[in-house]
Amino acid sequence: MNSIVFENVCKSYGDAKIVKSLNLEIKEGERLILLGPSGCGKTTTLRMIAGLEDITSGQLKMGGRVVNDIAPGERNIAMVFQSYALFPHLSVWDNITFGLHIQKLPEAEIKKRADEALEILNLRGYENYKPKQLSGGQKQRVALCRALVKQSPYFLLDEPLSNLDAQLRQQARTELVRIHEIYKPTMIYVTHDQVEAMTVADRIVVLKDGELQQIAAPDTIYRHPANTFVAGFIGAPSMNILKARFDRDCICIGKAVLPVPELWRQVIGQRRDLLLGIRPEHCRLSEDAAVHGSITYVENTGNQRTVELQLESGETVSVTVSDRNADVHSSGGICFSWDDVSLFDVTSGRNIGYIEKGEVFTDAMGS
Repeated sequence: MNSIVFENVCKSYGDAKIVKSLNLEIKEGERLILLGPSGCGKTTTLRMIAGLEDITSGQLKMGGRVVNDIAPGERNIAMVFQSYALFPHLSVWDNITFGLHIQKLPEAEIKKRADEALEILNLRGYENYKPKQLSGGQKQRVALCRALVKQSPYFLLDEPLSNLDAQLRQQARTELVRIHEIYKPTMIYVTHDQVEAMTVADRIVVLKDGELQQIAAPDTIYRHPANTFVAGFIGAPSMNILKARFDRDCICIGKAVLPVPELWRQVIGQRRDLLLGIRPEHCRLSEDAAVHGSITYVENTGNQRTVELQLESGETVSVTVSDRNADVHSSGGICFSWDDVSLFDVTSGRNIGYIEKGEVFTDAMGS
């Protein structure tokens, strides 16, 4: 089994704790994304898998074997770096096959693997080019090709698409998913880009300050964020988080009083002060609004408009409007459905539970 297991793994530099007691199982053959802001510990976590960073405490297991003291070259991994790391004096072909020659594979096997990878990544005809003759997207494909030919059970990627423009990033994401579906390695992919995470991942691990915030499928993380950090980090614009109070089977947001469905009352329990989350695309502008507010800004991005409103409570909310013909300026506030609501504890910021297919769930961490 080519799974990877972190058991209470910590990484520190002196007094600075970069990764804090990480417990995580990466399943064999899955695409797992490590997602979070700069400095959250995601690259350090990847480098510990690769053996490029020592583990301060805890155990890291790969394929059932503890690898804390195993050298990088003995872990049978393939890694793609953000900087490409190509040999400038070698041709595309020599860059791709360099590692295979070091392994002393037969020439026939080297040619077979290289030809196959060149075909998959559309690099036919570039075999004799030097890196300086290539575009950024071509260099990235060469780096992917070099990793691919190793046919390793572990495929590690450290923000590999960050140097590409938007169109090339989209193409490269498609290629990565296609490569994974062909070879089925255990893929661990580091990014701070939520779009990459949502489109590439089987599961996403969200990190903050070295601590795991949530691990779940992309759709689960989007619909049921474990806490207000995840709610704010995933989605553009991010989820609206509003102060609310539960009183007499109703939620009060400023002066607005909204009846609470029975199942949601079970989730809330004895709580009084809450945070209510609703995504901008789940809000509706309305002249006869449940929550009153006035428009302060409209941003047009071509396929949609993002409208900002200031509520009577003084809080600001964003609303995404996809209808090009909608008259956004006549709105008196927002409405939303309880099917799209998230509720968070006002002190800890944790999701207190959610409704799914008529059932009440109280754990939004995911798995």
